[in-house]
Amino acid sequence: MSFLEILDTIILKPLVLLFEVVYKMSQRVTDAPGTSIVMLSLFMNFLVLPLYMRADAIQEEENAIEKRLQQGVDHIKKTFRGDERMMLLQTYYRQNRYKPYYVLRSAVSLLLQIPFFIAAYRFLSGLSLLNGVSFGPIADLGKADEMLVIGGAEINLLPVIMTAVNLISCVIFAKGSPLKTKIQLYAMALFFLVFLYNSPSGLVLYWTLNNIFSLIKTVFYKMKDPGKIIGIICSVAGAIIAVYGMFFYHYQYNSVRRKLFLVCAGILLQIPALYRRVKKQKMIVYAVDVEKEKVFFLGTLFLTALTGMLIPSAVIKASPQEFVDITSFYHPIWFVAGSFCMALGLFVLWIGVFYYLAKSCARVYFGGAAWVFSGIAVVDYMFFGRDLGLLDSQLKLEHELQYSGKEMLINAAVVLTASLFLYFFYTKRAKFAAEILMAGTLAVSVMAAVNITGIMDSINRMEQMEQGAELPELTLSRTGKNVVVLMLDRAIGGYIPYIFHDKPELKKKFDGFTYFANTLSYGRATNFGTPPLFGGYEYTPIEMNRRDTELLRDKHNEALKMMPVLFDQNGYDVTVCDPPYTNYEWTTDLSIYDEYPEIKKYVTDGKFNNPAAAEQGIRNNKRNFFCYSIFKIFPTALQKFVYDKGRYNQTEMEISYAGQYRRDFYIGEGLNRYFMSSFNVLDSLPKMTELTTGEEGSFLMMANNTTHEPMLLQEPDYEPEMRVDNTGYVSEYEKRFTIDGQRMKMEKDMQIMQYQINVRALLELGEWFDYMREEDVYNNTKIIIVSDHGCALQQWDELIREDGFDIEGNYSLLMVKDFKKEGFEISDKFMTTADVPAIAVEDVIENPVNPFTGNKLGYGDKGINPQYVIVSSEIDIEKNNGNQFLPATWYRVQDDMRKPENWKLVAEDAILPME
Repeated sequence: MSFLEILDTIILKPLVLLFEVVYKMSQRVTDAPGTSIVMLSLFMNFLVLPLYMRADAIQEEENAIEKRLQQGVDHIKKTFRGDERMMLLQTYYRQNRYKPYYVLRSAVSLLLQIPFFIAAYRFLSGLSLLNGVSFGPIADLGKADEMLVIGGAEINLLPVIMTAVNLISCVIFAKGSPLKTKIQLYAMALFFLVFLYNSPSGLVLYWTLNNIFSLIKTVFYKMKDPGKIIGIICSVAGAIIAVYGMFFYHYQYNSVRRKLFLVCAGILLQIPALYRRVKKQKMIVYAVDVEKEKVFFLGTLFLTALTGMLIPSAVIKASPQEFVDITSFYHPIWFVAGSFCMALGLFVLWIGVFYYLAKSCARVYFGGAAWVFSGIAVVDYMFFGRDLGLLDSQLKLEHELQYSGKEMLINAAVVLTASLFLYFFYTKRAKFAAEILMAGTLAVSVMAAVNITGIMDSINRMEQMEQGAELPELTLSRTGKNVVVLMLDRAIGGYIPYIFHDKPELKKKFDGFTYFANTLSYGRATNFGTPPLFGGYEYTPIEMNRRDTELLRDKHNEALKMMPVLFDQNGYDVTVCDPPYTNYEWTTDLSIYDEYPEIKKYVTDGKFNNPAAAEQGIRNNKRNFFCYSIFKIFPTALQKFVYDKGRYNQTEMEISYAGQYRRDFYIGEGLNRYFMSSFNVLDSLPKMTELTTGEEGSFLMMANNTTHEPMLLQEPDYEPEMRVDNTGYVSEYEKRFTIDGQRMKMEKDMQIMQYQINVRALLELGEWFDYMREEDVYNNTKIIIVSDHGCALQQWDELIREDGFDIEGNYSLLMVKDFKKEGFEISDKFMTTADVPAIAVEDVIENPVNPFTGNKLGYGDKGINPQYVIVSSEIDIEKNNGNQFLPATWYRVQDDMRKPENWKLVAEDAILPME
């Protein structure tokens, strides 16, 4: 980050974020861009009203002081010259306790307006949601209004109205003020006329409303008791809004939530009147002292350290390499830096501005608020929302955020109790509160520093990895035998009958394949499921744990190298693409194949992306890491509003690759960058394929994540599109997903999306197979399509055991096409993913043995002995990376893995399933 970017992030970006969040909240209620601008203007003006009132008061004080001192200053300037004049002026100012730089206080109001204006300009001038939207007489809020036509000339009327209102306000406010103040105000009015004349009318509308508000404020200043009138107006307006929201407001989507928002807004508008009543009763006001000032200052620093450093660094530290796109490297440490600058700007700078412009009697409450909110933040972050599921590198949860009513009530009770205790403690022991905040800030900073060190180490390792810069070439021989092993991560075997029923044309494209409908995976995550798939039965979880003198990383690498090295030793042209978790790193490290120079190796994931995708993802994370921190420290009842289905109240969809925003199970906007990175690879398979005429056969081993990254696709063709609307196909779900009386549930977003991405993957492979047929390399190619594990989505009641265990999580996909095979067959033979190496070498390599252990490859003992399956939530390879997998639950299964009665729980919290 450059120095200017740091200043921009500290000063302006918190304000732009505030504008965006308020506008998005307003739009949720009104669903009207123009009305949302009105609500945005009202909110921002009420928010900064205390600042402007105090700034105006300071300006009046400065004007009064200048007026009082003016006669003496004029006399000195008239009578004396040079150094003598300067010395006498300094003495005169000192005697009157006035310093020359106090003159800047008269510009406080202007200095406050500038950043708010820049933030409003930056947000509204580029808001594409306003394009083509009318509001009253304004035809298009995204363009200059051109409302007045005189003699064929189009005149923008709104800037003229804005300036007229501004000038009236200047006349009233500047009455009796010095000439320089009047000049300053009139010059600013003319500046805004010129600067905003050709601006989008949405922006001019916002600033016009601001000027009207300023005029009303100025008029109120001239009244005898403006506070009373404001209180009455706010109270009446609040009552009208609350009644309207409770009894008359109706909207198609989220009506209850919108009603609640209006009622809450109405209640909040009662605060000015209540404040006056409380003030009249002369409640106890605690005096500001040094300790309470320390509490405020240290509280803002603590919140800055927590939200700006600890929470973002903890998220990244969990998997640093996931936050890096190898095609467009951006160090994730800058996400922490950006979040820190945002937090510093919000908590220290802008809340500090409110604090120092507040009256001394009000500052004590700022200190109390900083102390209480710091405590609430710690409670919410440490004790609530801990099990929200997987978080991807675009800060979106795998499943929609849901809290039960009980969870929210418990959180609310804890937060309320903690708030009362903390405020009582603050009033009695402010000194201790300051010391606690100081210790907390230091502790949080140290923890963040540890996280940052871990991030740096991980990224340094990544930068040293060999990842292959060139575009991949997948070699297939026209005359020799080809073997292709393609792992589709998390593809579900049980989907195949439904996919072929849904897309019957696939049966022709998959001619020659046998679908093994009874295939078991040995684990439910890649670290457990990948080794047996690529290495065979010597690398099942139970066998990995039995080899307790070797690191899991080394055994995993050995499994990934087994087939490529074996085929390389037998004269095959070998290509490896995207082997998962090499060297137990999240980012593919191709260096494990360096000992075998004949093996070609590539990273394909992301190589065919839209060039803007990575940049969009980076921009998204620069903004949203701080928003995620705020989400984590808020009470659970408010977290859903902050999270906003993973958009964190963004108003624009220009960041199309940053993630998909789903209104419900069937409607979505945007694209999941990680789905697109893998999907684009499958879509480019014909482009990558290079055909040779030599007798040497080819072996291709490839992993792909298309079936692992959930995203809504447009039916009926299952295309990735910017805007998806599948509501027209919902009525067909019942008949499409019921085959031979067995119904597959499609009732949740993950169930629908997981199915759709599986369909898309097979459609892409079908296109590749057609290309191979056209090039006459299909018949001499053996193809194995397999997944490392399934996904427990509870889509079939028949697959759920009495204890709730869902077999779908271990239901792997296995489809095999042998040489010159025709027709499409279904087999119920009991298979496992560990059969893949034996299938790959069958009729290709004589007497195949594992080149690392010397053991013969085969089909294991599954027909005789039960197979042992590991069930563990410890899927993080940065933690579960010793010599053995961490203690887990173990099941044994034999024969038909689809029957719950064939599964038996044999061990819990165990390294090995000792029966």
